Amino acid sequence: MTNTLYIGDPAYSSWSLRGWLLFERFGLERQTVWVDFANRDVAAQLAAIAPARTVPAVVTDEGAVLGESLAIAEELASRFPEAGIWPEAPKARALARALACEMHAGFGALRSACPMALRVAYDGFVPSEEVLADLARLDLIWAHARETLGVEGPWLCGDYSAADAFYAPVAARIATYGLPVSEASAAYVAAHLADPAFRRWRGMGFARGEDLPWYAKDLPKREWPGAAPLAAEAVADGPSVNEACPYSGKPVTHFMQAGGKVWGFCNAFCRDKTVPDPLAWPKFAALYEAH
Repeated sequence: MTNTLYIGDPAYSSWSLRGWLLFERFGLERQTVWVDFANRDVAAQLAAIAPARTVPAVVTDEGAVLGESLAIAEELASRFPEAGIWPEAPKARALARALACEMHAGFGALRSACPMALRVAYDGFVPSEEVLADLARLDLIWAHARETLGVEGPWLCGDYSAADAFYAPVAARIATYGLPVSEASAAYVAAHLADPAFRRWRGMGFARGEDLPWYAKDLPKREWPGAAPLAAEAVADGPSVNEACPYSGKPVTHFMQAGGKVWGFCNAFCRDKTVPDPLAWPKFAALYEAH
């Protein structure tokens, strides 16, 4: 048996991204159940695992239901201490937990005004004073963590931790809406955009789900500020460099050539359970650019 992770639309579900990264970034096995956002009936789709009513949610091997991201992070850290979900050093671990808790409870103006939308990047967004205050707070706490711990790498508390997983959707918002942050914060955002796990999640946003109008902004669009997709094309067969589909973890059934390599996929990650038109494959190739 293994933990079962329930997550929503990868293009829009910021909390699902956090939950998914806690498994993906730390190499933890899971089964994945996708929840559709199109009909706004998430709680109904989770009725079988009540009292969970939002995503992400985790059902453990023993049947315990975890419906909060912080609870998921703490329980996974307890069950898999060797995974490094929280920093090992006490000071770094304390700061990482404080950062994750503040994200979990705060930044309401930023989250409300700038919903995560990973298929687009907007031009001309004007942040309110409340959003600017949230951004200033991010600059402060991100800099505080790195300066206090003497961190030289890209992440907040040394090695990648749950704190970084919790701020990945914030980085996505800053990128999507072109929000003003300090030079150090911009470098932190760029680290997320280049992270292979984040790129895989964004790739899934193109592979499944549909554009939902209640997330859209009436603004001009610009190029995504992260790395550009590779040229790619569907091919008849392998062998592929990966045995399991990077989206579903299931055996590969279809193949794509990109970046001089052949990658394998299955169709389970598609919302309509069909293989996408080959013309859409370059969108999936975006996640492999860093490999």
